[in-house]
Amino acid sequence: MKGRVPALVLALGVVACSPSERAAPPRSTLVIGLDISGSFRHNSAFSGAIDFAALYIYCHLNGLGGLQRNTAIFVGELGGERPGQAKVFHPIQDLSGLSPDQISANLRAWFPQEDPITDFNAFFQRAAVHVRRNNLVLAPLNVVLFSDGEPDYPGSGRISSEDKYKRVDLSPLEYLSRNVTVRLLYASPPIAQLWERKVPRKRVRLWTQDAEVMRGWRRHFHDGVPMERQDSLWSWVDNVVDVRVKRERVL
Repeated sequence: MKGRVPALVLALGVVACSPSERAAPPRSTLVIGLDISGSFRHNSAFSGAIDFAALYIYCHLNGLGGLQRNTAIFVGELGGERPGQAKVFHPIQDLSGLSPDQISANLRAWFPQEDPITDFNAFFQRAAVHVRRNNLVLAPLNVVLFSDGEPDYPGSGRISSEDKYKRVDLSPLEYLSRNVTVRLLYASPPIAQLWERKVPRKRVRLWTQDAEVMRGWRRHFHDGVPMERQDSLWSWVDNVVDVRVKRERVL
């Protein structure tokens, strides 16, 4: 009996130290911004962008293909009727248990209108409010913008391109976490370059992906294949959208 005690203690120790299959994933936050302004809604890429947004939300909601499973997700619009207008953000509870097709249908139903302006600053301010309100400060934050990337608000046409992008204000996001990444998807190469070179930032990481590249997701999606087996698509997401980004200061 004495000889069995150390072995029993060791076995219990191994079990106690083993990660539980039910252990909750580490906290991480995904904020989706949808541009429903006329300039993007009338773009040929818009419908495909909504469909991909639904797939992107679904894979991060369920942690498919080894991608990060986000414990909090919010979806809001980038536009509005007037500058500074408060945004409605739909939480993860509105998306849980839905298929990609159902998520896509919800996105279209939530934002049926066509906004006259694209107000990135109001979106970032409201996103920061939701992160703080839900006690998500310090959790890694991924902000993904489905947009042509062009700020469009009253008077913007009289401002030079450089100044227009210098006025994009990421400061509300800067200190929410040590790891904050903003991803701009579906911009044209010139606009993506203006974001990379002109938008001021200190701690926020910025990644852009061109609209032409983003259209490529359809080649990796296979009809009739279960979502958990869409390996080619999830690998494409990992290597084209969810790229690890180095911090770069632009002042």
